[in-house]
Amino acid sequence: MDRFDSMRIFLRVAEIGSFAAVARQMDVARSVVTRQVAALEAHLGVKLIARSTRSLTLTSAGSAYLESCREILDLVEAAESGLAGERQEPRGLIRLSVPLSFGLRHLSPLLMDFSVTYPEVITEIDFTDRRVKLVEEGLDLAIRITQRLEPLDVARRIGSSHLVVVASPEYLRRHGEPGHPRELVKHECLIYLPAQQEGWPFLVDGVTEVFPVRGRMRANNGDALLDAAIRGLGITAQPSFLTAAVIETGWVQPILRDYPMPELGIYALLAGNRYVPQRVRVLIDYLAERIGVRPYWESG
Repeated sequence: MDRFDSMRIFLRVAEIGSFAAVARQMDVARSVVTRQVAALEAHLGVKLIARSTRSLTLTSAGSAYLESCREILDLVEAAESGLAGERQEPRGLIRLSVPLSFGLRHLSPLLMDFSVTYPEVITEIDFTDRRVKLVEEGLDLAIRITQRLEPLDVARRIGSSHLVVVASPEYLRRHGEPGHPRELVKHECLIYLPAQQEGWPFLVDGVTEVFPVRGRMRANNGDALLDAAIRGLGITAQPSFLTAAVIETGWVQPILRDYPMPELGIYALLAGNRYVPQRVRVLIDYLAERIGVRPYWESG
């Protein structure tokens, strides 16, 4: 039995709460994971996990051993990464989740450049707009775009964007241009779910107010809503990393510019306060440098 491998498997099982899920992540049979944990328990002479038909629960010994495993494995990772740092050549697998539209438009080119710069690093990328669970899904990193993080999130801000309200010239000719956010309720709005279902926030006289909006088209993808706006189907509020190019072409135009919407932070989200492997730190630094405090799409 390789002690470190068994400890890593036990750590995964404890964090995810499922032998089967860990087996799927590792692409091995469930029995392999079960045997590794059983062998570790036999070696230690204590029960680490109390099993039932529906759930797994750590024993008191298992909880104590879990913390020790984290410390030991973090030290091993740090030692190996220290040697890698001396070689100045990050290597290994990074599993990351990125937002669909932002990922395809802006992160894909950066990640391709990163793979050329660091050929020993392997990246597995999940393009999705859902809020992923890093530990449960075996991810090293998630890129998240939001106005505010959750209290327990561990993240580094790597950039920013801002929301822009846009409509096509055709729509504005037919329906008129709203002069104040309160007038949006009289217009056909294209609403991003779930973030905008309660209304759209604007800064009015130094105070953020949320104004109700209505519309027949709602979606969880900004590209789809922006396309609908280009076709003259309504007004939409989308991040500048989506709107900048189509504003430049004249397909849509910004409105309500006297009433700014909140800034969005672009964050690299990590799986808790644990040691961050060198390859992940290098990728975060790379993205932060390439995206920057004022990203290229904000230059207009």
